[in-house]
Amino acid sequence: MKTIALTTAALLAAPALALAAAPAHAGDDDRERTGSCSGSTNWKIKAGPDDGRMEVEAEIDSNRSGQTWRWVLRHEGRVADRGTSVTRGPSGSFDVERRTANTAGTDTYKFRAVNRASGEVCVARVSR
Repeated sequence: MKTIALTTAALLAAPALALAAAPAHAGDDDRERTGSCSGSTNWKIKAGPDDGRMEVEAEIDSNRSGQTWRWVLRHEGRVADRGTSVTRGPSGSFDVERRTANTAGTDTYKFRAVNRASGEVCVARVSR
C-alpha cells in the first residue's frame, strides 16, 4: 500500500515539475498598454526585447473598415518610422510592427495616429 501511495505521489508531482522547468515563452518581458483615442477608437502598444533588438507593435482599432490613418512611431523622441494605414477586416483595425535598436536603459516609444477623414487622434506610449 505504501509503494502505491509513493508511486501515485511521484506521478502526480511529475507534471508540476515539468511545468516549473519549462522555458519562458517569447514575449514574457513585453510591456503592453491600452487606451482610448479622442473619439471612439482604441489603441494598444507593446514593446519587448527580440534577438538583441526591441520589437514594438502598435494597433489602432476603430471597428470600422476602410478608414485611412496617418501615423508616426517615435523611439527616444526621434522618428523611427511613419506611414499611412487603412483599417481592414471585420475588426476595423490596423497594426504597425517595427524592430529598433535596444538602447541602454529604458526604451521609450510614442505612436501617434490621426484619422484623415475625422481628425480623431490616438497617442500611445510605452516604456520598456
